[in-house]
Amino acid sequence: MLDQFAILSKGGFVLWQKTFIPVMGSPIDTLIKDVLIEERAGTNIFYKDSYALKWTFANEVDLVFVVAFQKILQLPYVDELLETVKQLFIKTFEQDIKSNNGIEGDYASFDEMFNKLLRQLEEKHASNRQRAPRKFEQTKKYENTLKGSQEANSPSNKSRSANSVTPAGLDQDEITKNIQALKLQSSPRTGPRAKKGRQNNNSPKSPNMNNDESLKKKKSQKQARVWEGQIARGEMESLDYSSKAALTSEEEAAVAAQLADPTKYGTVNKDGVYEVMDVDQGGDSDLDEEDEEEYDILKQNEKTESEGGSGGGMFSFFKNMTGQRELTADTLDPVLSDMKEHLIKKNVASDIAEHLCQSVRTSLLGKKIGSWGRVSTMVRDSMEAALKRILTPKTSLDILRDVEQAKAERRPYVISFIGVNGVGKSTNLSKVCFWLLQNNYKVLIAACDTFRSGAVEQLRVHARNLRALQTSGQGSVELFERGYGKDSAGIAKEAISFATSNHFDVVLIDTAGRMQDNEPLMRALAKLVAVNNPDKIIFVGEALVGNEAVDQLTKFNQSLKDFSGLQNPRNIDGMILTKFDTIDDKVGAALSMTYITGQPIYFVGTGQTYTDLKNLRVSHVVNSLLRK
Repeated sequence: MLDQFAILSKGGFVLWQKTFIPVMGSPIDTLIKDVLIEERAGTNIFYKDSYALKWTFANEVDLVFVVAFQKILQLPYVDELLETVKQLFIKTFEQDIKSNNGIEGDYASFDEMFNKLLRQLEEKHASNRQRAPRKFEQTKKYENTLKGSQEANSPSNKSRSANSVTPAGLDQDEITKNIQALKLQSSPRTGPRAKKGRQNNNSPKSPNMNNDESLKKKKSQKQARVWEGQIARGEMESLDYSSKAALTSEEEAAVAAQLADPTKYGTVNKDGVYEVMDVDQGGDSDLDEEDEEEYDILKQNEKTESEGGSGGGMFSFFKNMTGQRELTADTLDPVLSDMKEHLIKKNVASDIAEHLCQSVRTSLLGKKIGSWGRVSTMVRDSMEAALKRILTPKTSLDILRDVEQAKAERRPYVISFIGVNGVGKSTNLSKVCFWLLQNNYKVLIAACDTFRSGAVEQLRVHARNLRALQTSGQGSVELFERGYGKDSAGIAKEAISFATSNHFDVVLIDTAGRMQDNEPLMRALAKLVAVNNPDKIIFVGEALVGNEAVDQLTKFNQSLKDFSGLQNPRNIDGMILTKFDTIDDKVGAALSMTYITGQPIYFVGTGQTYTDLKNLRVSHVVNSLLRK
């Protein structure tokens, strides 16, 4: 039983809709928002709460046909219903659809046609389901009986089985080869090598290995190693450079050189806000001069052709002779295959490249192309529009505005940094801290990585260096630490309470790196998020990863959901991409991470110093991905 069927324009206007059962929420609105706009229409099925939604496009008239039903139901006629309704609706209301995109059409008469069509399909598939039960002679149990085994071994039955036809799409010779290969793999090993192995396993022990020698090979107890010129316990403090409050002369010179030219690492706008710079795009154009000139000519021809459709003259006559072509699967698939390979070379995850190309394919099938138009040009334009829709942030990226709002509420703004091992969470946390210090905020760094040796000392050094860099302004930074082996969620809670009572503006929580399959550590991370509810959960990932980015983000989000114990669990709110200076134009990880989470990329790391934090613009990613 269906719940809802709707016919929409690609602009979101509902032309016709039929609701069979009152629908909870707005699943079709969610489909438009989360799938169609986000270019995730390659799978053709979407689940929202208890509903399953399927759809099909009519690109020649820019319509979308959507059906919603309970996902626990198995309705085999849904695909046939969508395709039949599409053809029937377009054929019946062709003139109304072409006039003003179908908005002013009268589609009330379609109710009766739809009901009749649905009734026919339900009766058709209901009759196919009503099959008589099998006889006992046709079951596997009958074959195990004496009479069944005799019939199976009879000559007539063997001849019938030899002449039997295999299911469609299967090759009998290939099946036979696979069975023979499996038999060879499962058979016992024979030959001289196997005999040699058995002889080695059964051979007697060497006569040299007697009991006396075995007693001499007892495990010796580990002795404390004494280094030559060992340092006394009182001299160890001199080697703890993280505890030093002052910088050496060399470090002071490096700091002075870094602050000599502030335009190298950021700018101060007219409102006095320190902003990080954008990533250098290198070359904005993704076409060389010849391709760009040809692209402009093709665009101009298509524009002239569309404008001359209703006019007269020689051009209209020539157009009528040439006509327009319809984009089919045969013309699109080779171009999309090349596009998919190109995206994968740009470090886009293969699954995401496949989904993107399928989404572009469904949006172009059936569309008309001009006589001088090229399929590759239309595919490229459609892919460019899809990439921009995916990468454009759906929420505000202005963290400073959020900090000011939290400040007005007299509470600290909390940001938690999470990610796998070795991606640079602590380093990029320090870069973000430097950015906040330049905007005169009071920052508290919470050392919640109680797992990795040296993590607290690393943050202590960063805090010391950041204090030395903050030569002017009202910004300040402190480190909140409780050592190792403690509960990270408890330390974060204490740090937030300390920041509230001491009027800190921002709390930056550093967490331990963990692999996405490490369940104990993922449970600890979910507990930290659930207990402290940070304002932002920032995933720090490498720009070098490809397919691994999909697995990391999917499992991090799933763990935050499964292990939180909350009714409305938190998800990742955004990403920071590290090592962005090492990838040239292979920026596919940015697309993969945004596609998986639907969340924006706040910053990218382009070096080792505190000033190497940049903004990533959508145009930079799109141009880099489409550049040959």
